[in-house]
Amino acid sequence: MRAGIGYDSHRFAQGRPLILGGVDIPFGQGLAGHSDADAVAHAVTDALLGAAGLGDIGTHFPPEDERYRDADSIQLLAAAARLIEQRNYQVVNVDVTVVCETPRIGPHVPAMRERLAQALDVSPDAVSVKGKTNERMGWIGRGEGIAAMAVALIDTVDAGR
Repeated sequence: MRAGIGYDSHRFAQGRPLILGGVDIPFGQGLAGHSDADAVAHAVTDALLGAAGLGDIGTHFPPEDERYRDADSIQLLAAAARLIEQRNYQVVNVDVTVVCETPRIGPHVPAMRERLAQALDVSPDAVSVKGKTNERMGWIGRGEGIAAMAVALIDTVDAGR
């Protein structure tokens, strides 16, 4: 078994949808970024790639590459999951913490778990998503953006399972 850690953060931006964990969350602003700026999907992608020793999201989906402008980050996550499968690994589980003052994450957790699980080809029971505030401290506490941290556990594919 191998574990990886991922982190991502983005500033809020006007005129963009807020996408977290592949879910469009009703909110007055979205996140700035080259792709759809889904900090949750990006953190999970980095955790998976790190666990498999395959670098990070920027290595595989560089922000200077126009093919990834406004890309659906759930599709990038699914592509990363295929990369680890090519290395004979499978996802065991992922755990994500989203840090923001607003919006409230709790109401969107079931949909996020479902979307992430679909991209990873695992049961939603293998995906955990939690929302936390930053207790009004720092840039997140001032409502300037959102951060996400993820841990992924992968294991080699065992034909005997």
